[in-house]
Amino acid sequence: MQYFISAIGTDSGKTLASAILVEALKADYWKPVQAGLPRDTDRVIELVGNETSKFHREAYCLNSPMSPHAAAKIDGVDISIEQMSIPDSQNTIIIEGAGGLMVPLNTKEFMIDLPVAWNTPVILVVNLYLGSINHTLLSIESLKNRNITVKGIIFNGKANPESEDIILRYSGYKVLLRIPQLDVVDRAQVKVLSIELLKHWE
Repeated sequence: MQYFISAIGTDSGKTLASAILVEALKADYWKPVQAGLPRDTDRVIELVGNETSKFHREAYCLNSPMSPHAAAKIDGVDISIEQMSIPDSQNTIIIEGAGGLMVPLNTKEFMIDLPVAWNTPVILVVNLYLGSINHTLLSIESLKNRNITVKGIIFNGKANPESEDIILRYSGYKVLLRIPQLDVVDRAQVKVLSIELLKHWE
């Protein structure tokens, strides 16, 4: 089984959420497109404590911290979904996207086209800030329009019950986890949150 981790935007908490999922499910991890350094793969490795998970090499590792289509142009690389394939593994794989769902990979393909091509359920990471309802509902609309299966939502950061309520009512998705605002993010904290996630997984 594979799960595609996306978010309502950049810096929403996809990498932390991915680490929690990898730890909880003892899953493998793969970031198909990395734009800029440090690598998110290295951060997930730091946060995961089990000995089962494997960490697969990126299909594209680009130098500039910007939209993949722009970073690829600088590096003289052409990103193509046809040239990417999910790593061969008997284990569950957590696939972390780059940025939000509508981040362009090239002039015709977007991040959201990856779970469509691979028929992979999405887990949507939502951080709550002024304007996040709009960004979240637009993301949900895009997922629904493409008939993409959504496993659930992970809320990240300071809670906002009113925002959460309208998002859940509109989407019909369930909450997999609420990550509180953390002062320290380390392996011990990821372990605690992974146990909490499993309570809501099925």
